[in-house]
Amino acid sequence: MSEVRLIAESRTEFGKGFARRIRRAGKVPAVLYGHGTDPRHLSLDAREFAHALKGGANTVLTLQLDGGDELALPKSVVRHPLRDYFEHVDLLLIRRGEKVTVDIPVVLEGDAAAGTLVLTDLTTLSVEVEAMSIPESLVVDLTGAEAGTQFLAGDVPLPAGAGLITDPEALVVSVQTAPTAEELDAETEAAEADAGVVRDEPQAESEG
Repeated sequence: MSEVRLIAESRTEFGKGFARRIRRAGKVPAVLYGHGTDPRHLSLDAREFAHALKGGANTVLTLQLDGGDELALPKSVVRHPLRDYFEHVDLLLIRRGEKVTVDIPVVLEGDAAAGTLVLTDLTTLSVEVEAMSIPESLVVDLTGAEAGTQFLAGDVPLPAGAGLITDPEALVVSVQTAPTAEELDAETEAAEADAGVVRDEPQAESEG
């Protein structure tokens, strides 16, 4: 788990017009809430915040505020769909020693048995874990897994003290027999036929 320090400036102006102005100034509008406190409206340096998120979506932020430091987790990060800048950030106030619920990426390691195909159903698992000990990822070891093997959420190893929130019976990864080239060709032709695609037959060379 990563922890990054960021300077957070309090703001008293709101609205879309103000948000546009601070974004043009290289800032990100943010709201800090949690633990029964009134929401605090802040602005963060956009470049520093982007750098912080490189440590992962569950990076713990130490916010340097006028009244002292606060710990926070990004709970909702809204990006512009086309221009790829931060439109708004919701931050959850946290305390050292408390547990939080976060979505943690699932990472596949090792190679399944030869002639198999690995299919991923879930890319993250929801886990309750100590706020300052959030793992960067959860590992599923595929080494030597044969066709027909399934890894359910309850099979994925968790850090000590962590609890699984996702349904333990939810399918995460399955290993299947890889299709042959002939089967792939047949599936392609069937899909083309369903879509009304007609292949041009190669023309035979005319005899001279």
